[in-house]
Amino acid sequence: MSEVYAARRSRLRERCEAAGSEAALVSGGANVRYLAGGAPAGAVLLLGPGPDVLVCGIDPFADVTGAGRPADDLGVLVLPSPEGDPAVAAAERAVEAGAGSLALEEHHLTVARHRAVRSVAPRARLEDLGTAVEQQRIVKDDEEISHLRIAAEITDQALGELLESILVGRTERHLALELERRLIDHGADAAAFPTSVGAGPNSGRAGHVPTDRRVEEGDFLSVCLGADYRGYRSEIARTFVIGSSPADWQIELYEQVFAAQRAGREALAPGAAYRDVDRAARVVLEAAGHGERVGPRIGHGVGLENDEDPRLAPSAMGKLDACVPVTVDPGVHLPGRGGVRIDDTLVVRPEADGGPELLTITTKELLAL
Repeated sequence: MSEVYAARRSRLRERCEAAGSEAALVSGGANVRYLAGGAPAGAVLLLGPGPDVLVCGIDPFADVTGAGRPADDLGVLVLPSPEGDPAVAAAERAVEAGAGSLALEEHHLTVARHRAVRSVAPRARLEDLGTAVEQQRIVKDDEEISHLRIAAEITDQALGELLESILVGRTERHLALELERRLIDHGADAAAFPTSVGAGPNSGRAGHVPTDRRVEEGDFLSVCLGADYRGYRSEIARTFVIGSSPADWQIELYEQVFAAQRAGREALAPGAAYRDVDRAARVVLEAAGHGERVGPRIGHGVGLENDEDPRLAPSAMGKLDACVPVTVDPGVHLPGRGGVRIDDTLVVRPEADGGPELLTITTKELLAL
């Protein structure tokens, strides 16, 4: 895999050179991992002017963080004290190597940290690298998609087992903890994000934090979870009815959200504008009278972060490429009653290859559990 990371760094270095930067300091955690292959928390990556080097506060080969080891061809500098700042040390190294300009990920640096970097590079021209690495990460290679596929399989397995258990009388918090345990049991390194379980009036809320509210007969139960497998994250959300047959209003609301989610999925194609995918799903819910209840976006990218570019939102600029994994996750919450969320992880594929690849395959039929 070392050649994969070397190629990624080479692409970024070429971009920096074209912009006039002699060196680049990458400090975003996911970005460092993408380019280095593995790194402890807080590590930074210095590209140029000499050989690339990973600067760490702790020894990455001790493997104490579970983040994996860096690529074999990458130089590693471990600071003598874990209290040292790798970004400052990397900037100082760049200046000592003769770099007259240094590109920084300013959105990943605090003001204080930026000042500290400036203090050791007073004569260097500091430039903003912007989201260059995030943009490079959008299109995934086969290995990355394979990890995402396994993460999705683990998520489906954990959710499927929960649906076979008795749910009435159990709390949202208990169910969330059980789901996260099942993710680990099936091979996840961790939950991709805090698992959300909402019952009754809490169902359908985006990012709902589980409470001690117990599941009751007739409730909507919405569940959102994901697995982290080798750093790559899946996401799924499903909504069910507990105990009895669903009420008419539950069937109607579910069908509306399901239709919106299907429209969003069907809009995924190479060349489709991000905002057009959002619009495809959003208009369905607006026509059903839920325009004010739809969230700020219909989906987002997934990968080394659970929420990354691209954003499928009304104001988003850009178009989809093939091999871009995204979520399509519309939802509607009716205050005091509950709501529906349906979310899948998919990979954008051209029509000739069968269209979007669905990674999360748990049924979207409205089940009464």
